[in-house]
Amino acid sequence: MVLKERKQTIPVRVGSVVVGGDAPVRVQSMTNTETADAVATAKQICQLAAAGSELVRITVNVSEAAAAVPEICARVRDAGYQVPIIGDFHYNGHKLLTEYPQCAASLDKYRINPGNVGHGKKRDERFSTICAIARDLGKAIRIGVNVGSLDEELVTSQMQENAHKGLGKTSEQVINECMVISALRSTELAMNAGLSADRIILSCKASKPLDLIGIYRTLAAQCRQPLHVGLTEAGMGMKGIIWSATALGVLLAEGIGDTIRVSLTPQPNGDRREEVYAACEILQSLGLRSFAPSITACPGCGRTTSTTFQRLAELVQEHIRQRMPDWRVRCPGVENMTLAVMGCVVNGPGESRAANIGISLPGTGEAPSCPVFIDGEKTTTLAGPPEELAREFCRIIDEYVEKKYAVGVR
Repeated sequence: MVLKERKQTIPVRVGSVVVGGDAPVRVQSMTNTETADAVATAKQICQLAAAGSELVRITVNVSEAAAAVPEICARVRDAGYQVPIIGDFHYNGHKLLTEYPQCAASLDKYRINPGNVGHGKKRDERFSTICAIARDLGKAIRIGVNVGSLDEELVTSQMQENAHKGLGKTSEQVINECMVISALRSTELAMNAGLSADRIILSCKASKPLDLIGIYRTLAAQCRQPLHVGLTEAGMGMKGIIWSATALGVLLAEGIGDTIRVSLTPQPNGDRREEVYAACEILQSLGLRSFAPSITACPGCGRTTSTTFQRLAELVQEHIRQRMPDWRVRCPGVENMTLAVMGCVVNGPGESRAANIGISLPGTGEAPSCPVFIDGEKTTTLAGPPEELAREFCRIIDEYVEKKYAVGVR
């Protein structure tokens, strides 16, 4: 399969990052800390950025959160991260950005939900106020339409038109059309407020993959704004990842999408970085981006009753994730490296030879040795429990990376 050429959109600068145009598809994430806690929020932003997130959004919902934004941004910059920080506003964004000018100046982009800024004349006034602040400060905005918070007046009018004219559309079809209408009308309103086209990004998020695909196909055909793509409320764990990958995979393969987010529901006290890893893997699976060395790992079968290869694959994955923040800076190209952790003689040697570095573990009843291959050549044989194997195999990986990719070494 050949991916379609990416739809050409207007490039929009968000802080240090360009979205759209010829820029690569960007990974975005969002914190789930209480924004008023500047220390915790800044720490999580840094963690998300280190994991590969290129833009990070934070909730700005109350005065305490708005007051904390300048400190959050300062802490992130002091930690060495230039990742753009986006403020997520609902209901009172016009008020918070006006009353807390340092908050407005510190953020790199404002996300506005047109369904949550008010009703009637007040809605347009409040929306325009936010756009005017962005205009005056040179900030970008994202007009983020969401299926769960659509403008009720728009939905009612479109439902009535559907009924009166006998158009025969389902309520779901009407709602999906309303999302696109809302995004396009809001774009016009933003530009009437003086915001230039190269400061506007759009999104129309739904919670069902087929709805999302249809909405973005329609939206992409009617605008030139960069599109932020992702399911809203994708869900937990496997369900959230699979539904997101299904929808995003189709759209990205069709050349639609300039930034993506995988909106996973975390386990209690779970790792927020999982949504970043998932987004990176989706882009890497399509060959659109490379973020970290890819690991081919055996799924296991009746020949691999030992859990050694499973534990080894897990430890190698953890090691790669820990090392990537440093490697990303010092070792350009390491993200294209391939690794293999295989569980038996059937495919183990072949997959290991095909990778830059591979290890083939013995299956049940096979000789208790683990040949290691580097660039197709067997170089050594390892043995021992999973932790010992992982320690030695990761040492081999580190040596290879330093020799082949580290700046100033080659």
